[in-house]
Amino acid sequence: MPLGNSLVEQKKAKENKITKIMTDTGEISLSSATVRNYLVNGNGEVTDQEVKLFIGLCSGQKLNPFIKEAYLIKFGSQPAQMIVSKDVYQKRANKNPNYEGKKAGVVVLNLQGTVDYREGALVVEGETLLGGWCEIYKKGCKVPERIEVSFNEYVGRKKDGSINSQWSTKPATMIRKVAVAQALREAFTEDFQGMYTPEEVGIDENELDNTPVQTIYDNTNAISEQSSSSYVEAEQTQPTYASIEDDPMA
Repeated sequence: MPLGNSLVEQKKAKENKITKIMTDTGEISLSSATVRNYLVNGNGEVTDQEVKLFIGLCSGQKLNPFIKEAYLIKFGSQPAQMIVSKDVYQKRANKNPNYEGKKAGVVVLNLQGTVDYREGALVVEGETLLGGWCEIYKKGCKVPERIEVSFNEYVGRKKDGSINSQWSTKPATMIRKVAVAQALREAFTEDFQGMYTPEEVGIDENELDNTPVQTIYDNTNAISEQSSSSYVEAEQTQPTYASIEDDPMA
């Protein structure tokens, strides 16, 4: 076989290697080719390393990108960004037996000129939004895990420096979500390690393709069978948690 053909076959086999992942919604199969062809948002071309890191994130945190639990985003030549959906945070916090709720809100310079730590996301005209805060309550802990974040540090901006649509229309809601995500990650590192929400990295969710990749998701077994070389990652047993009725990101 000519050297050129051999290298092409090797590259093809590498692209089609399968990683099997047991997610909360069942087992899925991911390959580099599948990620490139169906799971990249943006107009950039992802590198081999970025694809591997994304598959590693999905595998390590048992995320299902076919139903948009995780996103790989690449614009132009900028480094790729990997984020998870709000639903992932909701489900994982609610399932953790040590999660006992939260308090969250905004930090505002009010009309009297003093700093106000306010629950919720209400900011009236004339006030200045300074940031967000969140307290996570854990079973067995005497004090909550508390996080405060600055609005100016996290406000999402476009390439031209202007504030993107979500942050310009819902700034208080957005900065509060940042605080909640960071507090949950601080409180439950094992559940949220390496997972960042769109609000934390300045991504406008309105620009993402949120449509599930149902055709590919339903046929992951067929993708696996077509692969000329199979790589199966070791599965880990999913812990079973009691359900707690609370929306941690609300």
